[in-house]
Amino acid sequence: MAATVADIINIMESIAPSLLAEEWDNSGLQIGQKDWPVKKVRIALDPSPDVVDDACKHHADLLLTHHPLLFKALKSVNFSTPTGSILHKAVLHRLAIFSAHTNLDNAFGGVNDVLASKIGIHHLKPLKKNSKGGLGGFEDATAYKLAVYVPAEYEDRILNALFETTAGNIGDYSCCSFRNQGKGTFCPGTSAKPFTGTIGEITHADEIRIEAVVSKSDLDAVIAHLRKQHPYQTMAYDVYPLLSYDESGTGTGRIGDLPETLTLAAFARKIKENLKLGYVKVAGDPDLQVKKAALCSGSGSSLMNVFFSSDAEVYISGDLHYHDAKDAEAEGRGLIDIGHFASEHLMVEILAERIRQILSETGTADVTVEACGLEKDPFVIV
Repeated sequence: MAATVADIINIMESIAPSLLAEEWDNSGLQIGQKDWPVKKVRIALDPSPDVVDDACKHHADLLLTHHPLLFKALKSVNFSTPTGSILHKAVLHRLAIFSAHTNLDNAFGGVNDVLASKIGIHHLKPLKKNSKGGLGGFEDATAYKLAVYVPAEYEDRILNALFETTAGNIGDYSCCSFRNQGKGTFCPGTSAKPFTGTIGEITHADEIRIEAVVSKSDLDAVIAHLRKQHPYQTMAYDVYPLLSYDESGTGTGRIGDLPETLTLAAFARKIKENLKLGYVKVAGDPDLQVKKAALCSGSGSSLMNVFFSSDAEVYISGDLHYHDAKDAEAEGRGLIDIGHFASEHLMVEILAERIRQILSETGTADVTVEACGLEKDPFVIV
């Protein structure tokens, strides 16, 4: 079966769950349909006109970006505007556009973790808890436990039907289930057509309870498939949401330790070298001793107060302001501005490789995933 936009979205949900996105964000499907077939995926930081042109030129079916195409509701679609021209071209070329923004920032193994790894910061924790309670709280269910009750003689038939669906997938394992025996009772009504038993009389039946995990998106299809194979007129089943308690380290930004204590100046030079940057901007005493660092990919100015309330000596981000630098000086701390683009673009090729790996593991070999090579930092030093 050919992959669809929905299949790639499900992969992205496993990498960067949508529940981790901030309230103000607009991650998700920007344009297109989930049932569109996908054979070629392009990945980029921004859905800019040149990136979309390139995706269409190379006959991509889906463009995955970090920054969303649409942040606010549109009041009109003018094809002469940059956004309007992108929407127009995407529709004409049947190009779906999907964005994973703050959910990819906040996710375990997301942009912030990748940035910290490149810089060399260890023992990471979120700088700020996710606004939806992703750290140390219960997350909304993305999977369910389905329990189906079947007469003992139909155990194998229903179990085989269950494994014909996507039910029972846990991590690297498929066909995962649990069964136990029990005694069921029922009394057929006057209009019933019972598989066994007599109308108006209580029937005692030897039954098997079969349990398996089902993803939220597949639940309806799995139940419908089992109904076709189940002998009872009314299939008995239970559905339980599976809530996970998240201790994985999701949240905004990261804070962690350096392998060794460095001066602010030496640490800035190390970051410049590790990220292969032409320059970084530094505020604070060059001789400041740095043992612990905080960071936030993209624009991190909004987390300055969170940084000041932490025990980190330095904060690394992009789009930091003049007054941020003055405040850091006054606090005896340091700032290192690596730029918005540099702090996030490093995720593009890594995300492409992760999706390739998942597609390979699931046997979906007919989808090509490519990182867009056109993007560069819009700012230059002259």
